[in-house]
Amino acid sequence: MFAALELGADKMYGHIKKRKRRGEFLEFCRYLRSLHPAEVRIAVVCDNFSPHLSTRKDKRVGKRAAASNAEIACTPANSSWMNRMECQFTALREFTLNGTDHATHREQASMIRRYIAWRNRHTADPRLRRIVNRANVA
Repeated sequence: MFAALELGADKMYGHIKKRKRRGEFLEFCRYLRSLHPAEVRIAVVCDNFSPHLSTRKDKRVGKRAAASNAEIACTPANSSWMNRMECQFTALREFTLNGTDHATHREQASMIRRYIAWRNRHTADPRLRRIVNRANVA
């Protein structure tokens, strides 16, 4: 799953993909860019998962970001606590995955998509806020 959190609107976006490679990451970045006018600069904070990084062999991520008025910043290694998205994953697990036994990946993906839709409609839910605040140490 690729996921993003728009801090100003407290809105979560997620795309579930079979694979998590650089091409799928760039596809998700194009989607994020489409959410805002081109003249609005956006910042994407990533962890150090290899598809997020531009490498000597493949500079597509950095080139795309520069061409689309976006900035990509990666958190330092072993610093997941600095990424504001991580505490959202704690809530996702609590509401969607804990104590379940999904028969298929499709069923699990459906539950995750339903959770994201619910979460974006209920950002002030006391239980959601409690879980996110407890997990948010940064």
